Amino acid sequence: MADNKWEQPDAPPPPLFLNKKERDLVKQVNDELVERIIGQQLLYYAIDIKNTNFHPLYGEAIEKTFLPPVRIFALIDWEGIKTETDKYGLDVTTSLTIHFHKRRLTEDQDIFVREGDFVLYSDFFYEVLTLNEPTQLFGQADQRFEISAKCVRARKGLFDAT
Repeated sequence: MADNKWEQPDAPPPPLFLNKKERDLVKQVNDELVERIIGQQLLYYAIDIKNTNFHPLYGEAIEKTFLPPVRIFALIDWEGIKTETDKYGLDVTTSLTIHFHKRRLTEDQDIFVREGDFVLYSDFFYEVLTLNEPTQLFGQADQRFEISAKCVRARKGLFDAT
């Protein structure tokens, strides 16, 4: 029975599914799924930080300058048409949530999603209102692989792509 005794190893085993190879595999699979099977296309209009005149105190800009559009593949949740009435009348809005693949944007396309940017989806412009990074890769706090952008349809005259 002494031959069957358990011995503690000198070093712990390597982490399972947590190193760079596995993260790169997840990126590759997500890229293929989003771009070839289940993703939708949109045009992304980022604010040109260098050429936009921001207010020195408030950090806001009345007139924004935008970079040329970039085609992006993403997962889009269209949230439908919302109708509200108040003392000023009827207001109809549509909203959507766009789920971007973070590494695809930052590493491959050199794009950083920001509030105030615009997207063209289904012949309508949407403004990015809020951002969230809700999903961790394999439970690692420093490995987030999704950027969710809550967007609302831009009113006529708010954004001109020309």
